[in-house]
Amino acid sequence: MVNDTQVLNNGYPMPSIGLGVYKITDEEMDNVVKTALDAGYRAFDTAYFYGNEVALGKALNNSEMNRDELFITSKLWNDYQGYDSTIEYFNRSLENLGLDYIDLFLIHWPCEKDGLFIESYKALEKLYEEGKVKAIGVCNFKEHHLKKLMDATDVVPQVNQIELHPYFNQKEVQEFCDEHDIKVTAWMPLMRNRGLLDHPTIVDIAQRHGKTPAQVVLRWHLAHDRIIIPKSKTPERIRENFDILDFNLELTEVAEIDSLNKNARQGKDPDDVSIGDLK
Repeated sequence: MVNDTQVLNNGYPMPSIGLGVYKITDEEMDNVVKTALDAGYRAFDTAYFYGNEVALGKALNNSEMNRDELFITSKLWNDYQGYDSTIEYFNRSLENLGLDYIDLFLIHWPCEKDGLFIESYKALEKLYEEGKVKAIGVCNFKEHHLKKLMDATDVVPQVNQIELHPYFNQKEVQEFCDEHDIKVTAWMPLMRNRGLLDHPTIVDIAQRHGKTPAQVVLRWHLAHDRIIIPKSKTPERIRENFDILDFNLELTEVAEIDSLNKNARQGKDPDDVSIGDLK
């Protein structure tokens, strides 16, 4: 049975299943958060770029959950990379969320051509040393970005959050992260249902287990020791995406889903993203 909590390389626990709140509006946030908490979620993934940190913070405060029961992730947007700017915008995220600390803070994209991700990460190291953030890491970093970062900094990233789904399994990045004890978080874990959930292999496995295709794909991620942050604002989907801890995939079934890889990236290639490109 897959554990519902991962332990990061600094010993800090992180739930294996979180709710992504990208494009969740301020008006929707209270109901989304309440539904998620009732379903069992304790981890929530936002970003300054999403524009909903304030709404998430208010919704969690309204829930009256104890702070130490929650795991909150946010991210530094590309436009604010640089040492001093990273500290400034971390503090803005902290204020937006209404928190005394953030559990995990990530650099949103490497933007390697701009040459700022190393100094941005060094600012995160300072915030980490001060206890304002319990874990630090990156998003959308390929192996060469990680090597460059680790050669120039002291704290091995606790997390690398990347696009990952059965049609784009990022095998090389996953293996590098496993080798260096960097936990992989999959964003777009269901490929935003762009045909993936209709694949006969996934449908067949779902029927064998009496589960939905989405639940099978999410369980496949957990079988690879990943963290997942499926996004939904639909109550039934929110509950469905969390209800995956009561069954196991056979090794042969995991291999069947592994074989679906097409290297079919849906989002931007991190090598092509520079500051100012994404709005």
